[in-house]
Amino acid sequence: MAQNKLIWQSKLVMLLVLPFAAAGIVLQVHWWTSYVSQVAIWTIGLSLLFGLVAWKTRSATPAAAVAGAAITASVMFSTSSVPYEPWRTALLPVLAVLALTTLTTRAGRNHKERLGTAEEHRGRGASQVAANLGVAALTSNDLVQSWLLDQPWLSQLFLTPHLLFAAGLAALAEAAADTVSSEAGQVLDGQPRMITTLKRVTPGTDGAVSLAGTVTGIIAAGIVAGVGAFALRGGMEMFWIASAGAVFGLFFDSLLGATLERIDWLNNDAVNFLSTASAAAFAMGLLAVLKHP
Repeated sequence: MAQNKLIWQSKLVMLLVLPFAAAGIVLQVHWWTSYVSQVAIWTIGLSLLFGLVAWKTRSATPAAAVAGAAITASVMFSTSSVPYEPWRTALLPVLAVLALTTLTTRAGRNHKERLGTAEEHRGRGASQVAANLGVAALTSNDLVQSWLLDQPWLSQLFLTPHLLFAAGLAALAEAAADTVSSEAGQVLDGQPRMITTLKRVTPGTDGAVSLAGTVTGIIAAGIVAGVGAFALRGGMEMFWIASAGAVFGLFFDSLLGATLERIDWLNNDAVNFLSTASAAAFAMGLLAVLKHP
């Protein structure tokens, strides 16, 4: 009941993410069609295919598949360059997130079915997709980047589009790490502990962590960060920065779950959005420190 009262947070997340993604797509389609039409054709086509696959594999509801396709198109446009190579865009890390979360969610579901605790499978909703992928879409969005780079109070961080791409990758890596750690932790380690007290709690408790879950989450973050660093030509620097941001966000997610979510101040979508945002912020701060100590 309490979570139903917080549904406005899920709607707010979608309102923060989807209009910017849609606006970015419209502007980018117009720009790329005027100069390199194949970029617009490939990006829209591959994004629609991504959404179709997510829907057909029951990883997402129809509305979530549309939201995922829009976000994918947005981040692909923002990371495209000439000569155009689709695998050198943010498509690859987004696909890595989908693959990792789908596989571990299904493994977790199979485990719950054996225990008799599985719920009806509906796939992720649009708000869940926006909460997990939204920060990556925002940090790579040209409109948002232009606004951020024009802010005097942010200029001291020496922000550049490259830094913001690294931040977006950290957000994607955290989204994968969160799902993988939660599902794998329940399968591999049935005795999690509350992050704030270290007391044993039942699996699935908000704010619970386990050694197996944490390790698999960190591995998942590294996979997404590695794929993204390759795709975006960021090298080892982008890999380590994105990985560090994702790990920070993973623990921040557990902390929010153990505190604000447990007292019904935040719902799960808000926690996921804030956790990916914390991963991006940590990556930006770390990169800024390393670049300008």
